Amino acid sequence: MSELLSQIPDAATSVDARGSACPGPLLEAKKAIGSVMVGEVLEVLSNDPGTKDDIPIWAKKVGHEYLGHAEADGYERIFVRRQK
Repeated sequence: MSELLSQIPDAATSVDARGSACPGPLLEAKKAIGSVMVGEVLEVLSNDPGTKDDIPIWAKKVGHEYLGHAEADGYERIFVRRQK
């Protein structure tokens, strides 16, 4: 379900959820999405393997746009555009 990005979008806000196990990164994303304006991008950093599957499901469910993820050194960078 998650899409590996070749080009990294500019993020308005980044949340560092590395070291947090599921559902921690998802909860951090839910809290942080309110800090970005509609149309802006939230970046979530996570080393929990389930996050790159959980975030797209959550984004679709609540009406945001999942943009994809990028692999970093030992963690994932996950991007969501706020839609409402």
